[in-house]
Amino acid sequence: MERLAGRIMLLWGLPRIALAVLAGAIGALALPPFNIFAALFISFTLLVWLMDGSTGSADGGVFTKFRSSFLLGWLFGFGYFVAGLWWLGNALLVDADEFAWALPLAVLGLPAFLALFYGLATLLAGFLWSDGFGRLAALAAAFGLVEWLRGFVLTGFPWNTIGYGAMPIPLMMQSSAVLGIFGVTVLAVFVFSAPALIGTRKGMGVGLALAALLFCVHLGFGAWRLAGADAALASASSNASIVRIVQPLIDQSRKLDDAERSAIFEEHLALSSLPPQNGGKRPDVIVWPETSVPFILTDNPDALSRIADVLQDGQILITGAVRSEEAGPGSATRYYNSIYVVDSQGQIISASDKVHLVPYGEYVPYEDFLRYLGIGDAIAMPGGFTAASTRSLLTLPSGLSFYPLICYEAIFPEEFSSDLERAKALLNVTNDGWFGATPGPYQHFQQARLRAVETGLPLIRAANTGISASVDPFGRIGNGLAYNQKGVIDSTLSGNFIPHWNNSARQNNFWLIIAVMVAIAAISRAGFKIGKN
Repeated sequence: MERLAGRIMLLWGLPRIALAVLAGAIGALALPPFNIFAALFISFTLLVWLMDGSTGSADGGVFTKFRSSFLLGWLFGFGYFVAGLWWLGNALLVDADEFAWALPLAVLGLPAFLALFYGLATLLAGFLWSDGFGRLAALAAAFGLVEWLRGFVLTGFPWNTIGYGAMPIPLMMQSSAVLGIFGVTVLAVFVFSAPALIGTRKGMGVGLALAALLFCVHLGFGAWRLAGADAALASASSNASIVRIVQPLIDQSRKLDDAERSAIFEEHLALSSLPPQNGGKRPDVIVWPETSVPFILTDNPDALSRIADVLQDGQILITGAVRSEEAGPGSATRYYNSIYVVDSQGQIISASDKVHLVPYGEYVPYEDFLRYLGIGDAIAMPGGFTAASTRSLLTLPSGLSFYPLICYEAIFPEEFSSDLERAKALLNVTNDGWFGATPGPYQHFQQARLRAVETGLPLIRAANTGISASVDPFGRIGNGLAYNQKGVIDSTLSGNFIPHWNNSARQNNFWLIIAVMVAIAAISRAGFKIGKN
C-alpha cells in the first residue's frame, strides 16, 4: 500500500488527471441502482493520496499552493457527477428534434458546474492539510460544508450527496434521523478516506480506530433503531386508511401527444377501479402520479364527473395535475404544477402547488434579469410553471393529512415547513418517465425514502413509470411496484414515529460535527507545521 500511495502521489500530467476523474466515477457506483457503498472507500482513498501529491510548497503563495487542490477536486467531482447524472440527457431525447442540441449541456455542462463545489471542498481542505489523520477530518468537514451549500446555492441541487452512498439499506439509513444527510456526509467522508492512512502510515492507528468506531456506531444505531421499529409503530390503529397507489406506465411521448389525452385519463380510471387486492378492503384513498390528468381539470367538468363515476362513496382521489390561474386583464395565464384532492362527488376539496420548481425544466431562473440583459426571449420557456409561495397541507375529510412533495422536492431535506408537525404522512408524486430505464428513478426513490426516516413519517410515493411504493418511517418498503411495471398496490398506511430529533436539532448536530472535524484538522495542522520547523 505504501508503494501504491507513493506512486499515486507522484503522478503528473494526464495520468493524474485521468485518475482523479476515474476516482470520482468509481464513487458513483455507491449510488442506486448499484449500491456498492464500498466503492467510496476506493474513491476517497485515491482522492487523499492525490491531494497528498498536490503541487505547491507549504511556503508558497496562496494561488500556487491551492490551485492544484481546486483542480483536483473539480476533476474528481466531474467524474462523480458525469457517472452519476448522465441519465439526465435522456429527458432531452424524448423530443429529440427540439432539444437534442442541449444534450452536451445536460451530460457534461451540469456536472462541470456541480464539480465546482467539490473543487471548493478540496481547496478548503488544503488550508488545513497535514500528514496525519487530521487531513481526513479537513476533507470531511469541507465536503460536508459544500454539500450543504449545494442544497440551496442557485436554487439548490443536492442530488446524489455523498452521504447517500453510506445508506443503501434501512440498517444504514437510521443515522440520518439524528444527523441528516449532510451530517452523515461529513462522517462518511472521514470513514471512506481512512484506508488512505494505510499507505502513508502516520496517524494510522488512531485514524483507523476512529473510522472503525464511527462505522460500527452507524451500523449499531441502525440495528438498535430497527429492533424497536415494529413496537414503535404498533400504536397505529387497526382500521388505518388503505391507500391505492396507481402506476400507469404512460410513455412520455404519449403524454406529449394531444390525441392520447382521453385514453391516458381512462387508463388511470381503469386501474383505479380494479377490485381490492388479495380480497382485502377497498382503498380509502387512491393516488395518481405527477401531472396524471392530461388537461386542465377545472376546465373539464365531464372529467370530474368521470372521476365521480369511478370513485365509490367516501373514496378520495389524490392526483397530480396542472392548475391554471388567470393573472388579470392583460396578463398571461399562470400555470402551476399541482396536486388535487377530489372526493366521490367529483368535487375538488383541496389542492397544493409545487414550491420548488426545476430550473430550465419548469421555469427559467432569474428571468427578469435575463430579459434586462436582452437574452430573456432567447431562452424563454413556453408553458413554464409558476412557483407557489407556500406549500399547503392536504387534509382529507377523514382528518388524514398529507405533506405534499411534487417530483424532486423530495430531495431537499431542509425545506419542510411547520405544517409537517400536523401531517400524518409524506406524499411524493412524480413522473420519472422522462429518464427511461436509467439510474435516475432509482436514485430519486432512495432520496425520497430518506425523507421518511428523517421526518418520522410514512411515505406514499406514486411514480408514473416507477418506482412507486409505501415506505414506513424507518425507510422500509411495505409494498411497491418496480420500475417499468404497470399496476396498482394497496397498502395500509403505516403509523408515524415521532423522532427525538427535528430538523433544527439535525442542523445543530451537523454544525457540531463540522466544528469537531475542523478542530481536529486545525490541531493536526498546527502539529504538522511545528514538526516541519
